Amino acid sequence: MTHEPPAHSRVAPGRLGRRASALAAALLIALPSGAFAREGVDVGPPSMMSKLVSADQVEAAARQQYAAMLQEASSKHAVAPPNHPQVVRLRTIAQRLIPFAEDWNPRAREWRWEVNVIGSRQINAFCMPGGKIAFFLGILEQLKLTDDEVAIIMGHEMAHALREHAREQMGKTAATRGAIELGAAIFGLGNGGRMVAGLGGQLLTLRFGRADETEADLVGIELAARAGYDPRAGVSLWNKMAAANRRGGNLEFLSTHPSGPTRISGIQAALPQVMPLYERAPKPPRRFDAALQGDEAPPRRSSGR
Repeated sequence: MTHEPPAHSRVAPGRLGRRASALAAALLIALPSGAFAREGVDVGPPSMMSKLVSADQVEAAARQQYAAMLQEASSKHAVAPPNHPQVVRLRTIAQRLIPFAEDWNPRAREWRWEVNVIGSRQINAFCMPGGKIAFFLGILEQLKLTDDEVAIIMGHEMAHALREHAREQMGKTAATRGAIELGAAIFGLGNGGRMVAGLGGQLLTLRFGRADETEADLVGIELAARAGYDPRAGVSLWNKMAAANRRGGNLEFLSTHPSGPTRISGIQAALPQVMPLYERAPKPPRRFDAALQGDEAPPRRSSGR
């Protein structure tokens, strides 16, 4: 048996909808302004200077330079094969970070990500525009990086690519070359293509400013945290970097990524924003830390890139 509610308690559908809308509007007004802010770090919008050159052209230049680097390293037998333990490790970690990349740059979902290990003593790693990642064996072996620290470095380097810091620098350079070449870069004309191709030769040696480095630190620890890697490893990583610098290691990485207490304190200050992400994130089912302490046979090392 069913019972009709009293007439005074029934609400016509139209009136119900109006009441629901009014209630929702009242709730929105009552909520604090930051209630719908994204969880994690806040680094602001990308620089408008990056819009002054074509992303397609910058990424094409990066692909060419990355391929040339691999070809040169291969000629010296200095590219680790796919079954090398460090390659397996890095590609496994990358697979966990990459799904979160497009939140920072929608272009990332179309990138053809690559991860390789170069047999060089240099303490160095990078991610070029378009998702071209390389770690040098020196940074993995000499610093004895944990998986969490690897994820911090990888996230940092990915952040440079995702936030288009190289493209931003090219945009700033383009802006100083006059209206003709600037217009060509914006509209993809011949002069712009030649300009980007020329600047593309700098992609492996770019030095980013302090603001870009800070931004990459913050985005990097967030990427690592969301992927299930401990963002607190950012502190231990830069302590290791500082110790290696005092020992006088082959620190190509520190020539473009200055270490110091300010950098570490910046990471520490951001930890409350990313630790909840890490605590909720599924953790990696496989850890490589214990197994990789330099016992595996490395690829033949070269003295340079």
